[in-house]
Amino acid sequence: MQPSPNPPLPDTPLSGPALAAYAAPALPLAALAVPLYIYLPTLYAETLGLGLTLVGAILLAARIFDALTDPLVGVLADRFPRRKPWLLGALPLVCVSVWALFFPPEGAGAGHLLGWSLALYLGWTALQVPYLAWGTDLSHAYHGRTRIAGAREAALLIGTLAATLTPALLGLTGLAAVNALGLMIVVLLAPAVGLACWRLPEKAPALTPKPSRKEAFRLLMTNKPFRLLLVAYLLNGIANGLPATLFLSFVADRLGAPEATGPALALYFVSGLAGVPLWLWLSRRWGKHRVWRAGLLLSCAAFLPAPFLSLGDAPLFFALAVATGLMMGADLVLPPAMQADVIEADRLAGGGERAGLYFALWGMATKASLALAVGLAFPLLDLAGFVPGTTQSSGGWALAALYGGAPLAFKLLAWGLLRGYTLDEAALTRLRQSSGEASWPADGISPPPSSSSLAPSPYSRDAAR
Repeated sequence: MQPSPNPPLPDTPLSGPALAAYAAPALPLAALAVPLYIYLPTLYAETLGLGLTLVGAILLAARIFDALTDPLVGVLADRFPRRKPWLLGALPLVCVSVWALFFPPEGAGAGHLLGWSLALYLGWTALQVPYLAWGTDLSHAYHGRTRIAGAREAALLIGTLAATLTPALLGLTGLAAVNALGLMIVVLLAPAVGLACWRLPEKAPALTPKPSRKEAFRLLMTNKPFRLLLVAYLLNGIANGLPATLFLSFVADRLGAPEATGPALALYFVSGLAGVPLWLWLSRRWGKHRVWRAGLLLSCAAFLPAPFLSLGDAPLFFALAVATGLMMGADLVLPPAMQADVIEADRLAGGGERAGLYFALWGMATKASLALAVGLAFPLLDLAGFVPGTTQSSGGWALAALYGGAPLAFKLLAWGLLRGYTLDEAALTRLRQSSGEASWPADGISPPPSSSSLAPSPYSRDAAR
């Protein structure tokens, strides 16, 4: 197929205030993730006395439920594609659930943890899936999507940093620290969602034809870029989830430096925020998937000393936090922008407008990776004889291997899979030209009627050339 003489699709960038409004909800949502994945398991397992194995099993069950609700919310979000009602409707459930989990009543046990975890994950999914899909509505340009993802992930890092530093700055630990974070999340989330809903436009009703269920499923299964990206995303999520789950135990029990927890997390997230502009710049020069593959290798190199650290190595751990933090920007910014490209390739193949379903499937991969991290790490540590709260535990080797060794293997597997990913800017431009979509309206929001049913499949040999 000869390339069309039509110019590439223009980017219609969001203004600075609009970009900030879209990114705003990511800040409190990120602040929620820090205690949810790092502090709450330890709080309920140790402070409230439920035990490592029971808490691991409860959170594994809750996160499996969470992952199973993603496709349901995704399908519904595509059927009812207005984003604002979803965000505003899910907001109360998220806030009430945060309050219940972060302010546990006296005698809170396994039922309390399970029930409110299920409620929180359901509300979070109903808010986050439409929110992420909203980002794909706001720009249709290859690098414009990276800019939107970069703004959202920068806000995510700021929120993560705020949640990390708040307990240290206030001199709070244990339950008091969790209480402070819960209050901060509830206070910030409602105004952030309200700002986004007030400032940003809604997506116009889709004009693309909907395929039959059989054809839609076939397009999903034959979307090679989607399959590669999904599996790589899952593997990389496990690699990142293991250190997050075991961070507190590693610093306190392996390094013998519990006072280093706050500074190490601060260095990590500040470095991640500083690295975002670098990864955005690199992706414009060499393409998203190539730069992400390079980031995976560099992250492995930076994290290589981790399993060999032991008592007295806190200074080296700080250096490792800076190096791995810089690499984290690639994981945060580039996969979401690649996801938007894969969604467009599906639409051009005749799949219709289903950003909600795609982001729900990626949400399942994210949550499955975190569920595996917490559901496997705690029981394996228990089996190895690791005793929390002691630096001389006989299971210390298992803690080092799970925290620092296993993530390297998962990241290398993700790197190898992405070798077959080829949906770069040139390929996407050819797909658009072959379908007759050489330009978008000036508002950058409403695409023209699609002729995708006449276009070659994006996964065919002709379209790939």
